[in-house]
Amino acid sequence: MQEDERADPLMSIGVFARRSRLSMKALRLYERLGLLVPAKVNQDNGYRRYRESQLATARLIVLLRRLDMPLERVAQVIAADGPHGAALVAGYWDEVESRIASQRKLAEHLRQRLLGEEGDFSMYEIRQREVPEQLVLTEQRYIKVDGLSDWIGEATMRLMKTAEAHGGVTAPMFVAYHGEVNQDSDGPVEVCLPIALSQAGAGDAAMRREPAHREAYTRITKAQVAFPQILSAYDAVAQWLTANGLTPSGSPREVYFTHFMAAAPTDEVCDIAFPL
Repeated sequence: MQEDERADPLMSIGVFARRSRLSMKALRLYERLGLLVPAKVNQDNGYRRYRESQLATARLIVLLRRLDMPLERVAQVIAADGPHGAALVAGYWDEVESRIASQRKLAEHLRQRLLGEEGDFSMYEIRQREVPEQLVLTEQRYIKVDGLSDWIGEATMRLMKTAEAHGGVTAPMFVAYHGEVNQDSDGPVEVCLPIALSQAGAGDAAMRREPAHREAYTRITKAQVAFPQILSAYDAVAQWLTANGLTPSGSPREVYFTHFMAAAPTDEVCDIAFPL
């Protein structure tokens, strides 16, 4: 027997499955994905054998999957060295804890609604204003909540470049929600950048006229923009409209009047507005 065979013996897929506590089905999946490839494969009969040293990788995969880590992220950890792999795990868990914190707040928000509790919206000041007619560059998409934030950022950058060729942006950008956006519903959502009315019909960019209107709105900070905290602001304005016998005449929107990325969590950055 060769030296490496004695130091790191081979074992059948069945033995390896038992010792790693992975099913043979899982092992075949991990092989296809390149996560855990057999040390030797008999080309005649497809018989697979693993090294004893591969048990450490198999057990690491088992532990990572117990964190509900997606296989793509598992592959990144497996391929990384120790410190980098540790950083990847820490980064993933930070995301999990952030998501759980948001879901906890959303669950409380839903509990209040289902119990018929109005909640305390006294922290939100509801104001009204007149909005003049605007010509807006527009990009619209049907998109679910998981991809919403990235798409809004990308669409805004595209529209900013187009606006440069049309005299620049003349008013704060806004995001109109023409339908509910969540894990099952995809809007649509529309990103709008106002430009000068004189640019109507110029070039082939997608644009439309936003009619003049009055709107009710409340101003929130960057921290309050995070989901699901932002739902409370929407509810506050909607509740105020109901209490005052008013009906929205258009889609609710988020009006971003300052540089969002440069803002601190306590800075006011956005108005939650309902056209009247």
